[in-house]
Amino acid sequence: MSAFGLLSDHLLELRAALADLERHEAVLHTWAWQLAEVFANRGRLLAAGNGGSAAEAQHLTAELVGRFQVERAPLSAIALHAETSSLTALLNDFAAEEVFARQVAAHGRPGDVLILLSTSGRSANLLRAADTARGCGLLVWALTGPAPNPLALRADAAVAVDSPSPTAVQEAHLVAVHALCAATERRLTEPVSAGRPRLHAVGHRDGHLDGGPGLDGHRATWFTAPVPPGASTGAGAAAGTGAGAAAGTGAGAAAGAGAISGAAEGGGR
Repeated sequence: MSAFGLLSDHLLELRAALADLERHEAVLHTWAWQLAEVFANRGRLLAAGNGGSAAEAQHLTAELVGRFQVERAPLSAIALHAETSSLTALLNDFAAEEVFARQVAAHGRPGDVLILLSTSGRSANLLRAADTARGCGLLVWALTGPAPNPLALRADAAVAVDSPSPTAVQEAHLVAVHALCAATERRLTEPVSAGRPRLHAVGHRDGHLDGGPGLDGHRATWFTAPVPPGASTGAGAAAGTGAGAAAGTGAGAAAGAGAISGAAEGGGR
């Protein structure tokens, strides 16, 4: 692990981390297409992390419920660590590892997406959430530090930033969050090309979706989102071969004890 020292030294590490993130551009693009399809089918994004990663997960959901750059209808996205009454009740009544998993079981539906952010990829509460999500039929994505790590191995697809600096990894994750928001909004608001099938929203009335405007601000109609050329379909397609594909192995072993404090990640990350 590389500590934050002089600013000039850290900027060198950050540039290297961002250069590594650029390798994952196609994965983020595919995630955006898949996420647009989830939202078009009235699905939901769940997000979680510990410490600074929790803040970035909540930043992601805020951009989707509100807006990033484009005027559009709100999208269903929940940061699992942000509901403090549920969080503290679960910590008090259940094992710390269950704090996100139980919420995934409550809020997730087959076809939804769970995205987990962790610089170490070893926090026990995130590993348990990933296992629960896969058992409930959710697609699991992970933003982590260097692979292999247990979280990347459990995910359907992962963006694992290869940097020895947790701080640089976390800063690269924020860029990835913004890139995902921008690409998802572009996909949801671009014109429907000729021949592309439309998927009508459930519950629209008078050109509105449950009382709100459609994604384009007009009629609440949607489109299916074909996977970009050269990409596979199905869970884990962004990484290529299913669970843990981004890391290149199979299902990983569970990490050791961890709690909501994120101690397994170091510094609450």
